[in-house]
Amino acid sequence: MRSLTQLAEVASSDALTEKDIEWLHLLLADWQVLADLSAADLVLWLPTDDERFIAVAHSRPATSTTVHIDDIIGLHLPVAREIEFRRAIATGQVVKSPAARWAGTYSMMETCIPVLHDGRVIAVVTRESNLSSPRFSLGFDSWAAQVSDNLCQMISRGEYPYDTTPAVTARGVPRVLDGVILIDPDGKVLETTPNATSCLRRLGIRNAVRGKILAQEITNVIADESMIEESMAVVVMGRASWRTEISSHASTITMRALPLTEGRTRLGAVILTRDISEVRRREQELMTKDATIREIHHRVKNNLQTVSALLRLQSRRSERQDVKDALAEAERRVQAIATVHAALSQNVDETVDFDEVARSVLRLAGAVAVTDRSVEVITDGSFGVIAADQAQALATVLNELVTNSVEHGLAERDGTIVVSVQREGETMTVKVADDGVGFEPGTPMSGLGTQIVKQMVRGDLNGSIDWSLRPEGGTVVTLKIHLDEV
Repeated sequence: MRSLTQLAEVASSDALTEKDIEWLHLLLADWQVLADLSAADLVLWLPTDDERFIAVAHSRPATSTTVHIDDIIGLHLPVAREIEFRRAIATGQVVKSPAARWAGTYSMMETCIPVLHDGRVIAVVTRESNLSSPRFSLGFDSWAAQVSDNLCQMISRGEYPYDTTPAVTARGVPRVLDGVILIDPDGKVLETTPNATSCLRRLGIRNAVRGKILAQEITNVIADESMIEESMAVVVMGRASWRTEISSHASTITMRALPLTEGRTRLGAVILTRDISEVRRREQELMTKDATIREIHHRVKNNLQTVSALLRLQSRRSERQDVKDALAEAERRVQAIATVHAALSQNVDETVDFDEVARSVLRLAGAVAVTDRSVEVITDGSFGVIAADQAQALATVLNELVTNSVEHGLAERDGTIVVSVQREGETMTVKVADDGVGFEPGTPMSGLGTQIVKQMVRGDLNGSIDWSLRPEGGTVVTLKIHLDEV
């Protein structure tokens, strides 16, 4: 599917300027509102070098049956329909067809709207109504047509779309189907749809609002609310095209104003409403759940640190060196797991950016291992984001491997341990290499640390582990891990 810019370049060698394209994008971002108010299809047409017109965008109404069942983007306008187009471009005025025309098996009424920008007409929008299919009953049949005409006139004068149009991709953006209120220049309610009336009742406005100042009615029901958005006043008075959220009586209503103008004269505004109480309630539940998960990880980290402190205290009270060593190993393992929970307590996902965790674990393992020699631990490469369960396993494995290198491979010498990592998608290769004394080939590896490492690599990390001698001296342990998708 070609973009608007590409279609504009194909249509004419005299391409639209960057600002013209931005203006058209702004129109397209918001024209579903106009299509629904008009109960008509909207089609954006650009003139071509061969004096034809090509369709570059299309919006179908949610309030009526569409005119165009098939996609029309990239098609040229039939020559028989070009008369009103050229008149709209020449005069800069909205041109309505004098009579309905047949389009296949149904009749259609067409309106041509010149799109004015920077003092010149850059495109034409057609509003095409299917007369053979009545609009859906929304409670505004008698006045929506006039509002639609006002917006079309504003397009022809360069007053619509608005420069401050809010993003329509945000959750909870009100639509025409959700509720419409029409107010006059003073903010007095002229018309409402049933859905809009229901939204106002959710806020606590029980009486009919027609003929009353909308801002005053809303102020009366939210007077005791502690949180009121600063944008509320300009929205409910229809003075700016923006959105606001109003909460009252355990309900939340979002409102968006579409000011109606004629030059410098304010004609009133259309205010779209939507009840988003359920959306906000679910978001609050998710926020509460996320906060609870973070708090759990924080408490687990604190408890593990308490366990670590108890192990350290017990180690100091023991007189046997083998007991001290065993308790020190247990303390390091607990600290490695606590480091992962500390990282999990900082975000809302069950994933960990493992690079910082690895630095903490490796620094801890290299610093507190039982040795009198100077050992440097170097990390090469990036681990990236890892699922929480596998992060705990990998932290424990790295802690065991580095500790083993410090206490055994480099027990009698200064040295360096290099932890290198290569990751391709969900496959990761980690190598822990030291320049120590190495090991005797065929030596059984049956220590507790080795058993822990083998079990976690095969079980939690879905991988394999291999010990080998470095040609230049020392040991290299290679981990091949299959990571869970995050």
